Amino acid sequence: MIVDERFRSYICSLERSNGELLDALEQTALETDVPIIRKETQSFLKTMLVMNKPKQILEVGTAIGFSALLMAEFAPADCRITTIEKYEKRIPLAHANFERFGRSHQITLLEGDATLLLGELTQTYDFIFMDAAKAQYVNYLPDILRLLAPGGVLVSDNVLQDGDIIESHFAIPRRNRTIHARMREYLYTLKNHPLLETTIVPLGDGITLSVKREA
Repeated sequence: MIVDERFRSYICSLERSNGELLDALEQTALETDVPIIRKETQSFLKTMLVMNKPKQILEVGTAIGFSALLMAEFAPADCRITTIEKYEKRIPLAHANFERFGRSHQITLLEGDATLLLGELTQTYDFIFMDAAKAQYVNYLPDILRLLAPGGVLVSDNVLQDGDIIESHFAIPRRNRTIHARMREYLYTLKNHPLLETTIVPLGDGITLSVKREA
């Protein structure tokens, strides 16, 4: 936890419903231990979508489709969302949810490893949401930068690793050291890349907000 739980609970208590269907899907995810974005991250994402009005959205990490459906609800009605998922057990659940919510015409689910699929994409996106394998963020970044339109927004979730990101490499359990090192590299690259202006926000489990500079 990187934010005092009392503050978090108070802030989340102010949140409005996302609608009956999305609220029910969120509850199902929580009850079945499917990772979805936290309440405060949902609020941040919704605000960014309403503010930026993206027409083309790319998501890396679909899970059961909750965040893609949330983005479809708060982005412009004519936006198109492409989302990538490789976990075979969750792919049919995501397809079923897109169909149940009447969003199959708007959301395209690409099945497979994002490392390969990102390299096959050619169009540009106004808004990209990263919420996949954290150790791979830095490996995805070259393609993400290629696909992000000038002036476009990149949001990356879960970048502070419950506060472990500030710890020494040697204080991290050996099994977690690779992801710790790669996330630190990712954050450094975002903050120092000449094409990006980035802020790191201690919200949820940490998010970054990056804007690609105009040429």
